[in-house]
Parts: sequence; structure tokens; C-alpha cells
Amino acid sequence: MAALFLNRLTLQTIKAENNCIRRCLGKHIVQKTAPAQLFPAASAPRLSFLIHSKAFSTIQDIQDERKKKKKDGTTFSNIGRKINERIIHVLDEKGNDLGNMHRADVIRLLDERDLRLVQRNPSAEPPEYQLMTGIQIHEERLRLREREKARPKTGPTLTKELTFSSNIGQHDLDTKSKQIQQWIEKKYKVQITIKKGKNTDEPENKMEEIFNRILQTMPGMATFSSKPQPIKGGKALMCVLRPLTKKEENEYTEIQQTQKKDTLNKENGNDKGSNVLQL
Repeated sequence: MAALFLNRLTLQTIKAENNCIRRCLGKHIVQKTAPAQLFPAASAPRLSFLIHSKAFSTIQDIQDERKKKKKDGTTFSNIGRKINERIIHVLDEKGNDLGNMHRADVIRLLDERDLRLVQRNPSAEPPEYQLMTGIQIHEERLRLREREKARPKTGPTLTKELTFSSNIGQHDLDTKSKQIQQWIEKKYKVQITIKKGKNTDEPENKMEEIFNRILQTMPGMATFSSKPQPIKGGKALMCVLRPLTKKEENEYTEIQQTQKKDTLNKENGNDKGSNVLQL
């Protein structure tokens, strides 16, 4: 019995020692590995630095912005004393030519007359500047803004398409003509295709007459961009209508006014002739 008791006691002691060794080794491993795990996280770059670095402008960005401002015709402001050139060509507030002046003399003139300095022609040699009052600068800005609004916006001209038969009735043709007129007013081009009807007895020039009738409903508004041409082996005719340009509209208006004057003159001449006959 005593021997068995000693054997059990020995086994328990060995197990306790093994458990103690495992605990100590576990703590040692954790302490060694924990700092190693922290290094990658610490060495990783912070995103905030990357984000903020983009906020700073480079010299190239500043030069690009200046080029954009020069291209923009509406840029018109007082440059103050920031005159980059040593010698500049100067106009006074009334538009009189003061000739070439040193920038120091220009700054002195600004102070004496309480004026502002604006750049007129930076590409000239030397660059051209003008002395102006605050009210003149404001009025010039308004004028440039109105001119910018009045400038036609460049862009691709959209084309609307319309197809119908030469057997179309008068009511349907009037409806189509109104639709074309609305598109022309919105500055669209209109491509019209008229298919030859099944009626073999219709005149050969009927489709051309329909095109002319459509165009006559829009006097002073539209003209042929491309005149009627046969397509599909002569089974259809196609043309393109476009809005009149400003120049064409003005010419049409002048022609109409001239015709009215001629008509009035003829009528007045006939009245005078009849009065002479009565006398």
C-alpha cells in the first residue's frame, strides 16, 4: 500500500511540474510574438497623410489654372500692384494711350488717381493694361457676361427623322408640317423621307411638290440642307431641312421689307395716275 501511495504521489508531482512548465513557456511565447505583431501595423502608412497630400497644388497646377483664366474671355478683374512685367503699355481710364511705362510709375499713378489696373492684352509686347475706376470694371464685367450669354453654344446638331408615303392626306400632311416646324424652332435638322405610293397614276414630281409645300409652311425659318435625292432605287426621295442662320434670317427680313416698299410705291403710283385721269 505504501508503495502504491508513493507511486501516485510521484505521478501527481510530475504532472504538476509539466503543467507549470507549459504555462511558463506559453507566457514567454506570447511576450515574444506580441511586439512582432505590432510592427506591421505601426509600419503601415496612414491614409490621412495620403489624402491630405493631394490638397497641395504643384507649380504645374498653378500654371494650368493661369492658362485657363487667360483662355476665358470673361476673366476681368483688378490685379492691384501685382504687375509681373517690368515695362507695360498703359491706357488711361478714358482710353487715351499713355505709352510704355515702368511698373513703379504705374503703381504711383494708381495711388495718385485712386484707380485700378486691369489687363487688356497679355499677348502684346509689352503687355497692355488699362487704368479704370471700380464702376468701369463692374460695367465691363456685365457687358462681357451679356456677350457670353448671347454667344451661341457650340455642340453637335441633332437630326430628327420623319418618313411617310406620297399618298398622305392633306390633314396628315399639315400635322407632319407642324411637327417639322416645332423641330426647326428648336434648332434641329429634319431628315424627311417620302416613299413612292402604290398608285401608279401619280405624277413623277409629286414627291418633290410635297417637299416644297412643307418648306413653304416655314418662310424665314428653314431651308434645304440637302435637296431631295432619290434613294432605294428611286422608290423614295429624301431631303434634309435645317434652320436658317442669323445672317440668312436678316437677309430674308431685308428682302421682305424691300418687297413691301416696292408694293407700296406701286400702289401710290397707281393712285396718283388715277387722280390725274380724273382731273
